[in-house]
Amino acid sequence: MSDPVIITCALTGVLATRAQCPWVPYTPAEIAEEARRAYEAGAAVVHIHARTDDGGPTFEPAIYAAIRKEIEARCPVIINFSTGGAGAMENRVAHIRDVKPPIGALNMGSMNYAKYSEKRKAFVFEFVFENPFSDISYLLQVMNEANVKPELETFDVGHVTSVTPLLDLGLLKAPLDFSFVMGVLGGVRATTENLVTMAREAQAVAPGCTWKAFGVSHEGWRMAGASLALGGNVRVGLEDNFYLDTSGKEMAKSNGDLVAKVARMARDIGREPANVETARRLLSLA
Repeated sequence: MSDPVIITCALTGVLATRAQCPWVPYTPAEIAEEARRAYEAGAAVVHIHARTDDGGPTFEPAIYAAIRKEIEARCPVIINFSTGGAGAMENRVAHIRDVKPPIGALNMGSMNYAKYSEKRKAFVFEFVFENPFSDISYLLQVMNEANVKPELETFDVGHVTSVTPLLDLGLLKAPLDFSFVMGVLGGVRATTENLVTMAREAQAVAPGCTWKAFGVSHEGWRMAGASLALGGNVRVGLEDNFYLDTSGKEMAKSNGDLVAKVARMARDIGREPANVETARRLLSLA
């Protein structure tokens, strides 16, 4: 493959519920089944937030360990565990230290984080998403000790350039892997122009890096197309978007449905989804 694309599938998220989409997985076995479906459709990486059996968020290492065990019994997909959310920093990273996934997602900056309803003329939710350098540095120390590669979650251009002091301190080591999160209210707008800027900045501060992009909700497919056309990797999944169309009328019935669509999009422009072995090489995983 001359221009493979790594497809990451975000299986669960922390906010999506079955009231919104009946196929959001909660239990380790359900998450693992969705990982299998995503892998069989063309995903090389799965990004995971653990849930309790009733759908609540959890950082319990035993649950993450159960998720890993269930996935590895079904398929060889690369596992990426989240560290984002509320709570004490020690709790948010214990599963990284104990379970040691190949990849750990790392939020790279603070921001307002909100969703606004024009119809209601009100915020559906809004909070300050706090990720100071002290927390980022602590998470990186744990990831380095556990030999876990950080995936740098960047919600705006400034988050991309925040890698500079961390590289200088030796907490980050090249080659870096960025994930451009686009379309969150409070972060960068989901436009091709903004994606070009973020990709350019990433290469400027971390030459030789890899990157993926995705847009939340109805922005998802447009940003997937832009990322594919620009030579980047892509992320889809029920964490980000429930629908197979841009109008929100055709709901996916699994993460595999979303992966299958973006795999077709990649092949339509001459790019083949990377298999696990190729993805490991491109991401410089041990």
